[in-house]
Formats: sequence, structure tokens, C-alpha cells
Amino acid sequence: MEQKEPMTQYGYEKIQKEFEALKEERPKVVEEIERAKEHGDLRENAEYHAAKERLAFIDARLTELSDLLARAQVIDPSKLPHDKVGFGSTVKLLDIEEEEEIEYTIVGSTESNPEHGLISYNTPLARQLIGKEEGDEITVKLPKGEIDFEVLEVYYKPIKFEE
Repeated sequence: MEQKEPMTQYGYEKIQKEFEALKEERPKVVEEIERAKEHGDLRENAEYHAAKERLAFIDARLTELSDLLARAQVIDPSKLPHDKVGFGSTVKLLDIEEEEEIEYTIVGSTESNPEHGLISYNTPLARQLIGKEEGDEITVKLPKGEIDFEVLEVYYKPIKFEE
């Protein structure tokens, strides 16, 4: 059984848009290959090789995006409870050692943007936060070591995605 890929409507539309753009680009690249073939010797034909590489990339990406779209589970986080950390929850954490507050929103893997506080539900941090409540203290194992956090707040806020 294939695993569903949770995402917001924004994430789904982002994938759909890329899929459509690549489908539109593909015939143009095929034409470039045909034009480049007319130049004769293909062994030293840079245009031909560049177009072939682009076509291979497009085909691989189309396959990947098609799979993602087929497995997409579009979730509206505003309709979910946020008494515990879950998909679409915003969680305010206190790094106990550094006495620093940080805030993350749990999103789908295609929407992740840690610099903007959006982390994928399947990152090590998010996996360890899911199900936690305000007041919980956890030790999170991250690639850079263990960090002790206190969950200060769990709530929903509309997600602002950056393009």
C-alpha cells in the first residue's frame, strides 16, 4: 500500500503547477533534440547532449511529481485540533539551555522551509514533537546533538508560504 503524502492545498497546487509547466516544456525540449540531431555528429554536439540531459531531468521529475500528486492527502490545518502538536500546528518552543524561544509550523515535506519556520512532519524534530502538549519537556535528538526543549504553546495560525 502506498503511503499518503500529507500537504496543504498550497503544497498540492505548487506541485500541480510545476507538473504542468514541465509537461508544457517537454515537447519543446524534444524539438531541440531533433534540431540538434540535424547538425550531424552527435558525439561532440553540446546542444544535443544538453537537451538530452534536460529531457531526462524533466521525465524523472514528471514521474516524481505524478507520484506525489497521486499520493497527496490534502489537509486543511484550520479544521484540525491543535491542543497537541500535529500537522499544521504552530509550536513555540523554549531551548532550555540557550533560553531562546523558537517557533515552527508542521507542514508537508513539499512545503518545508525551515528558514521561514516551516518544518516537514517527517523531520527528526517534528517527529519528536508530534503529540506533545504545552508544558511538555522533551530532549530532541538532532544531527548536531541533543537539545532540551519545553513546549510553551501549541496553536493554529494561517500558514504564510514564501514563493
